Amino acid sequence: MKTIYDYKAKSLQGKEVALDEFKGKVVVIVNTASKCGFTPQYAGLEQLYEKYKDQGLVVLGFPCNQFGNQEPGGAKDIQEGCLVNYGVSFRMFEKIDVNGDQEHPLYTFLKARQPGILGRKIKWNFTKFLIDRQGNPVKRFAPISKPEKMEKDILKLL
Repeated sequence: MKTIYDYKAKSLQGKEVALDEFKGKVVVIVNTASKCGFTPQYAGLEQLYEKYKDQGLVVLGFPCNQFGNQEPGGAKDIQEGCLVNYGVSFRMFEKIDVNGDQEHPLYTFLKARQPGILGRKIKWNFTKFLIDRQGNPVKRFAPISKPEKMEKDILKLL
């Protein structure tokens, strides 16, 4: 059976990253946008990452411009916005599609394993997936769920 370790993605710096690099870690995967009402969730995600990274938590951000043109910039704009505005130190990847014909294969997998209330589509920015230490998606959180709401589920996996 597939896990997230079967996928690769390009970092914000354009380097291919095999997700098996995160074997044995608890992972949060989130589609992000810098001009969204939920953008302040970067701060909550960063707080969780800082608090639990030494225990094995990894946060992976995937910018996406499919919802209201809320991630219009390039890699440099995204990196600067994340760092300057929210102090993001967790890993960020190149902008991807999370729905449709051009969706990233990782998101096809995540949506199949953890469909939302209304099916497999990602409905908006900041949909979060929690992945166990074996690379299996175990829970999906809606965009309106603040990162702090994930903490008890993260702790169960750490």
